[in-house]
Amino acid sequence: MKKIISIVVTIFFIVILLVKVQGVEAANFISENKMSDNVSIEDISGKLIRFHVIANSDSEKDQNLKLKVRDKVLEYVQPLLKDSKNIEESREILNRENEKVLEIAREVIKENGYDYSVESTLDKENFPVKTYGNITLPQGEYEAYRIIIGTGEGQNWWCVMFPPICFVDITKGEVAYEETEEEMKKVLDDEEFNMVDNTNSENVSSEKIEEIKEVSDALADNTEDDNIVIKFKIEDILKNLFK
Repeated sequence: MKKIISIVVTIFFIVILLVKVQGVEAANFISENKMSDNVSIEDISGKLIRFHVIANSDSEKDQNLKLKVRDKVLEYVQPLLKDSKNIEESREILNRENEKVLEIAREVIKENGYDYSVESTLDKENFPVKTYGNITLPQGEYEAYRIIIGTGEGQNWWCVMFPPICFVDITKGEVAYEETEEEMKKVLDDEEFNMVDNTNSENVSSEKIEEIKEVSDALADNTEDDNIVIKFKIEDILKNLFK
């Protein structure tokens, strides 16, 4: 029984550490003002238009309503934006279709039994670090099309309208990663894309990798008992993780 517990504990801690590296640590590679010597946050943020739908509150009903508004709005704007050639064209489309988008949002709100007001903005806003599939955008000022429902005090749903990765279903796994990468590379150069690609091993510090190796070795040593030896090939795991 002791052997089994040791094995389970070891596996648990390794999984936690690897998830931390791939998730949380991927977001922390971004510095406050510079992402690399050659790429600034402004280089990336100036090429994107983000999309946010902000709920009235964090209640379950208001959050569900937010998603219904999102679905209807994207259903309408998807065919208009998916072939947009540049950020200027996308901006023109959003300004031109703004009243129709608000009309759609109001209809959804009314159909669901609410009388919330709804407004929209297309302006620059400060946003925290956000991850969408294999893309992690740094904290900074971005142009964003925002739909605000009611008081707008709830959590928001977000994506990127230009390039149009709002329309990539991130539940499709690797297929979605490839589509997202393809769209982002249309507007970002290679170095810029590498800085927002959270599957890029260069965005994880060598110190964190060493930390994982040390913990792995220590855990493996503690699970040796009689003929049972747990050997974690952490280098191979990390190599596969960030391939």
